[in-house]
Amino acid sequence: MTAVLVSGDDFIAPELFAAALSESLPSAGLSFRTLRTRWPNEPFGPVGADGQGNGGVKEASGTEEQVLEALGDANVALTQMAPFTSRVIRESPHLKFIGVARGGPVNVDLAAATAAGIPVTFTPGRNAAAAAEFTIGLMLAAMRHLTFADAALKEGTWRGDYYAYENAGLELDGATVGLVGYGAIGSIVARVLRAFGAHVLVSDPYTDPARAQADGVELTALDDLLRRSSVVSLHARVTPETRHLLHAGNLALLPEGAVLVNSARGELLDYAPLPGLLESGRLGALALDVYDIEPPPADWPLHKAPHVITTPHLAGSTRQTADRAARITAAEAARFLRGEPLRHVANPEVLTGSRP
Repeated sequence: MTAVLVSGDDFIAPELFAAALSESLPSAGLSFRTLRTRWPNEPFGPVGADGQGNGGVKEASGTEEQVLEALGDANVALTQMAPFTSRVIRESPHLKFIGVARGGPVNVDLAAATAAGIPVTFTPGRNAAAAAEFTIGLMLAAMRHLTFADAALKEGTWRGDYYAYENAGLELDGATVGLVGYGAIGSIVARVLRAFGAHVLVSDPYTDPARAQADGVELTALDDLLRRSSVVSLHARVTPETRHLLHAGNLALLPEGAVLVNSARGELLDYAPLPGLLESGRLGALALDVYDIEPPPADWPLHKAPHVITTPHLAGSTRQTADRAARITAAEAARFLRGEPLRHVANPEVLTGSRP
């Protein structure tokens, strides 16, 4: 009998993990322990008390005590947000595998797991379709004044002035759209944009030029992309090199009235110059789903800036994302229990170790 902790929340319920793993291993003897934490409506707080202040994890929901009590002598843990801190790992000698249903295992102390010989898997691309569709929605809303016109009409104002040439919206058909980053999400966005009739520019140093050509997109340098694009959308990963990748200096290269969309990570964008760029008209509209501080404070300047659309980090929030993430995570756990190679391991150096 293999003891499995299924730790879910309001987005990916424990039952989704249990059903997916039972389907992957129908004849295995599995004993499930369940932990359900709340998906936080507030910023993620520090977790743990090991001297580092956060136990080596971030973006976690729940407490170490909750995880330890639910985990017991379980060999396998499937989780969305639960904190697997250095303390949890140290005090769980039976634990041999952690599967995280996220794009990166940020709620796991990876160094502690590696030291304990525990492989940690993750789910790349789990929300790619959802985030790509959401990005297109933000583009259309910003380019065609959808949210602004809606808000005005609900306040009793009929924005017929949007038919004036200088105020009229923009079409994707024939537009040049620049994508900063071309991973799983960016490539789907590009495919949809090309179906609209847009010319797509891509800035990504890791993209194979042959792939870009085959996909029908133009690979170019970031500054060139910014100069030529009437719409720019961010899809890069956050690294020390990409933090504030777009800043006051290169944002000034944008054409007058350009639309900027960020549904990737807040740290990619320097938010300080944005109010001024909106006031001057350099930016015609701004659509944001992510922020440098989440949620933005009440006195955040962009709350009062013109032509800004804001949503609370919802790009990946679909039922299909939750189902897909649970299935991918369970499939990795099933491979581990069958002794098969794992596909998405954050610490592959542990794979030569023992298995239960």
